Formats: sequence, C-alpha cells, structure tokens
Amino acid sequence: MAWKLGLDERQVAELATILNELKTERAQAEVDDRRALALLADAATAETFDRDKAVEAGRLRTTSGERVQQKVTESLGRIHALLDVEQRARLAYLLRTGTLVM
Repeated sequence: MAWKLGLDERQVAELATILNELKTERAQAEVDDRRALALLADAATAETFDRDKAVEAGRLRTTSGERVQQKVTESLGRIHALLDVEQRARLAYLLRTGTLVM
C-alpha cells in the first residue's frame, strides 16, 4: 500500500502505526465475537433459555461493531491528514476498487 500511494518514510511510519491500531481493534472484536458465541451457547444449553445471556451477546456484538467502525473512521481521518491530494486520490481508487478494504 505504501508503494501504491507513493509514501515517504515519515508517512510509512505513521501509516504503520495507524494500521496497527486498527488491527488491534479488529482483533479485540474477534475476541468479543467468540465471547458472544459462548454466551449464546450457554443460553441455549441451560435448562431454561437464558434470555439475559442472549441479550448480553447481542449487546457485546453491537458494541464491538460500533467500536470497530469508530476506529475505521478515526483511522481514515488520520490517513487523510497524512496524505497529499494525489495520494488521497490513489487511496480513494484503492477503496472503490476493493483493493483496499477498511
């Protein structure tokens, strides 16, 4: 991606930091999803259906998804500030074509 955008060394270092933070947030979302699945399984295997656990699983998934989306928005804003006009146009092209997925 750095090559496709024509980034200098400073930009590469900052982009790496931004993407690493986004990767961390997505990894946490995966942990949250596994926890939500465990809650759903617990709700389904109880003697009587545990609605509270099922609701908590849904809440966990929703909150986690919202955090990821906020981080994506924040990250894109930071990347935007990092790039010049031509680099932003290349970034937009990568996003539109699906070459880059955020």
